[in-house]
Amino acid sequence: MKIHGIAPPMVTPFASDETVDEALLRAEVEYLIAAARVHGIAVGGSTGEGQALTTDELRQVVAIACEAAAGRVPVIAGIIVDSTRQAIEKARALADLDVAALQVTPVHYLFRPTDEMMFQHFAKLAEAAAQPVMIYNVVPWTYCSPALLDRMMREIDGLIGVKQSAGDLKLLADLLLASADAGVIMSAVDALLYPSFSLGAHGAIAAILTAVPELCLALWNQVQAGDHAAAFATHRKLLPIYNALEGENMPANVKTALALQGRPAGIPRMPMPQSSQARRATIEAALRAAGTLTDV
Repeated sequence: MKIHGIAPPMVTPFASDETVDEALLRAEVEYLIAAARVHGIAVGGSTGEGQALTTDELRQVVAIACEAAAGRVPVIAGIIVDSTRQAIEKARALADLDVAALQVTPVHYLFRPTDEMMFQHFAKLAEAAAQPVMIYNVVPWTYCSPALLDRMMREIDGLIGVKQSAGDLKLLADLLLASADAGVIMSAVDALLYPSFSLGAHGAIAAILTAVPELCLALWNQVQAGDHAAAFATHRKLLPIYNALEGENMPANVKTALALQGRPAGIPRMPMPQSSQARRATIEAALRAAGTLTDV
């Protein structure tokens, strides 16, 4: 299935003992697909605390999501690791699942590979993986330039696209200018989805999509229809929500946003803290101002 449009990166619901809460995960998959009518879902990414999941747990959450999605939308699986060997191990653990693509970060330890070794990392992973690979370009000290991303998309078989993250819209614009024909380019510039879509991004995989999927879908549809007055109005609702969610414990804040809207999402996994009472109040105010809050 085609990866495009609104593909929320799901949270991973943890119970009080930090085990995966399967019932909550299934319920959220169903909500996003049947009620919010999104175009795809992503699991095990940074919003899903993928860095805190073992290989067995990653397989567990991806398998649950695939089963619950039942082929209705593409499922993207996240891999966040620190070596080529680890990436291949996780990819092979998912090889038999109905996954549309693997969303894989560059390594996130403090020492940056050279561009050539970054190329080789993704080339070896794409060769070993059963599913196509997308680069999740998010780690600040191993950030891939538009030129390197373009080369990898054009030269590595099985590498089909990029999730372009961080807040620099010009880097996304440069990538779209040079590489829109080279692969799928999804925006993760949460605060600037409106200009991302206007510049031609093929869709988005960004935390705010999980928090308020209906608003983000409305924005996507408005831009596709050329209704920029409506899209700008939607952007003005979304930006305060992103500002309320943004922080070092953003996955926990997204879980708070979901819970406030009647979608229980469990707790974050230690050592990530839960949202403070002050942050919870800020998130609640932003959701209420945008008209997305359901009192439960």
